[in-house]
Amino acid sequence: MVMTVDELETALSIPVPEDDRLLLDDSRRLTGPGLLWKHYGANLDVFVEEFDKSEIAKVWSQEARKVLDAIGWQAEKSISRIFENGLNLAITAPIDQLYSAIFVAQIAWHYTAHRLLETEADSLEGFVGELLPVMREEANPELLALQKLADEKAIDFLSDDDDVSLGHGTGSITCPVREIPPLDEIDWSALHNLPVALITGTNGKSTSVRLSAAIGEAAGIVSGTTSTDYVKIGDDILDRGDYSGPGGARMLLRDKRLELAFLEVARGGILRRGLPLRQAQAALVTNIANDHLGQYGVNTVEALADAKFAVARTLATDGTLVLNADDPLVVNNGLQAERKVCWFSLDPENPQIRASKAAGQVCCWLEGGMITFFDGNTAEAILAAADAPVTMGGAAKFNIRNVMGALCLAKALGLKDEAIIAGLTAFESKPEDNPGRCNEFMAKGARVFVDFAHNPHSVEAVSDALAHLPSKRKFLLLGHAGDRSDQEIHDLTLAALAFKPDEIVIVELEEYLRGRELGEVSDLIEKACLEAGFDASAITKADSPPKGTEVIIEKLQEGDLALLLVLDERDKVFELLEAAA
Repeated sequence: MVMTVDELETALSIPVPEDDRLLLDDSRRLTGPGLLWKHYGANLDVFVEEFDKSEIAKVWSQEARKVLDAIGWQAEKSISRIFENGLNLAITAPIDQLYSAIFVAQIAWHYTAHRLLETEADSLEGFVGELLPVMREEANPELLALQKLADEKAIDFLSDDDDVSLGHGTGSITCPVREIPPLDEIDWSALHNLPVALITGTNGKSTSVRLSAAIGEAAGIVSGTTSTDYVKIGDDILDRGDYSGPGGARMLLRDKRLELAFLEVARGGILRRGLPLRQAQAALVTNIANDHLGQYGVNTVEALADAKFAVARTLATDGTLVLNADDPLVVNNGLQAERKVCWFSLDPENPQIRASKAAGQVCCWLEGGMITFFDGNTAEAILAAADAPVTMGGAAKFNIRNVMGALCLAKALGLKDEAIIAGLTAFESKPEDNPGRCNEFMAKGARVFVDFAHNPHSVEAVSDALAHLPSKRKFLLLGHAGDRSDQEIHDLTLAALAFKPDEIVIVELEEYLRGRELGEVSDLIEKACLEAGFDASAITKADSPPKGTEVIIEKLQEGDLALLLVLDERDKVFELLEAAA
């Protein structure tokens, strides 16, 4: 009887020295391309004080080699990455041995830590004796043979604890990992990879995914998406929730109806497990900004950029990397890319655009209000930026970039201009098209926008864009999650004040207190507003986003403008605004 996943996870307990100077924080499987490399394996995160991290990396390499050789994994290798307060340490492993790989990595750390601390380690022979039976239980030679043949045929191979699939969508088959058919009985001629694009970055991921899918649908192709909101194919939502990780991608890519896929890829999924596929046709990096730092050894925006660029490791040899040439961190990483790059920029004189045109390489830019695409030979104005509704007549620069990124992806996937124009001009800032992203309502003759922006970069972009719309009075609703630092809450508030509101409603997010007391975040927001020069009489507090929305609706008059930064209870807010139309 093969061990269950729960049994495999707890089969061994590898002791490590108890010393706060060398702290093993996390151990996890790597199931696809990620921050460190493109291999399957296992990763450890360790925090370090006092020790030379370069010396730790050297000792890790030596001890990992000894353990790998002792269990017969001579072909496998190790790697290390140093960050500000620790290291990521990893080994490669066969795909059928990833739980065992965690134990292998932990044993290697056992010897690394004892050697650095100059203390006595346990017997390697004893560890190997305990580990080999676990490895035999986990071993799945049929899965390995299937992976090898799929790689030879360049057919994407997606595996998890329960199932394995070959190809994508209409060209895929899926079977249980322990019930793999004989390889000569598989109809390989029926298997193929679909056009798949990955979309990552700090902001604009969900909007870019949905814009791209709208183009696919306009082309008459059954298109699917994963995002932080749901997995969707055509009009069918397969499941709701945050599916920006590998689980959502596998769910979508195994659906036999699928013909074209756009996958939102978030930092967390990349760092926890890696990316799920290796034969994507295109990938988009929208931008890189300070958000969600301090996890998995990613403490700086430069490291975050490295993590986001893991999408380049998923591309097929003829794949295209679509990059925002207006973002310095994206440019720095993009210039090192080993795949074809399509740059886009709001500035026709951007250095990357000029270099691409001179070299006869594809690129895209905004000139005279027109989004122009260069195919390497000819430049063609595709559409006016103002004709895409999400740009708010061209005022929302961040959404012009999202439109350009989607256009470049569509070009990389071979979609025609007619479909690109139809998709981009039909896609609107409404909940059914792009829930939570600059959704516009009319309430009592006033324009009201609802947005899910939750980091300083996105909040400021939305606030600044809407600040330029004509209005009699402006109302702002905001609240922040409690796991933000005091400084982050201050910065988020100042970013929102770029909207230049006349009145502010601060709301409690009771489900997002995350360790803070009720009222604590609201007081910090109020303090930031007062320090920025707002009069206390212009500030109101409410118990929740719906309650705050009611306060604003009550005050609205024709010609007013409101921005509601809603992080919770969005559907209730939508209902209130629809009732006030």
